[in-house]
Amino acid sequence: MSKKRKLTFINDGYYHIYNRGIDRRVTYTNKREYQRMLNLLSFYQYRTIPIRYSRFAEAKEDIRQNYYEQMKESGKIIEVIAYCFMPNHFHLLLKQREESGIATYTANVVNAYTKYFNKKYQRTGSLFQGVFKAVYVETDEQLVHLVRYIHLNPVASSLILQEQLDTFPWSSHSLYVNLANNDLIEHKTSTMIKKIVPDYEVFIKDQISYAKELEKIKHMTFEHERVQA
Repeated sequence: MSKKRKLTFINDGYYHIYNRGIDRRVTYTNKREYQRMLNLLSFYQYRTIPIRYSRFAEAKEDIRQNYYEQMKESGKIIEVIAYCFMPNHFHLLLKQREESGIATYTANVVNAYTKYFNKKYQRTGSLFQGVFKAVYVETDEQLVHLVRYIHLNPVASSLILQEQLDTFPWSSHSLYVNLANNDLIEHKTSTMIKKIVPDYEVFIKDQISYAKELEKIKHMTFEHERVQA
């Protein structure tokens, strides 16, 4: 029997969405797989999805552009605030724009990636652990500290060194640092975070402050699951 989610997603609400590989298995083994997940994040954020991503990716450039314009005009069902992909799990910080937006979006992304992964490795069944985890973000303080938690994940997990963080390709941190604008992380999003925390780069790399604040948001992260286990 599938689990029913106790949390209700509300429009304009912010949520930390995360999940890990089933049995903590590796879910991204190379750059192509990380890039596939990133492409899926971008593709499924729109209200109108006229074609599966697998078919979209194989289409000619002019056809893909026509589909993209159609999707873009339909508007987004969610807004991505931050993301990070690790070898065996992912983190998303999302804002819901319309009813059922987060549930639909996350299910589409996870299902599409699982099908891609299973086909590639000739496996069947789930790739991630059951229903994705979701925690409601109640305050601006929680929001900015979750952004830091998500962006520091590769460093905290010793996947990369801190000096490599600004160029780590599988999180949204570099988009914040460079104030880049793309179809996934909008310029207004990074600007909003920087209004709450004006010196973003110092805030991100302040390890002492991070350690203290992690205690305040631990119930919203994987760390809470480790404590409860």
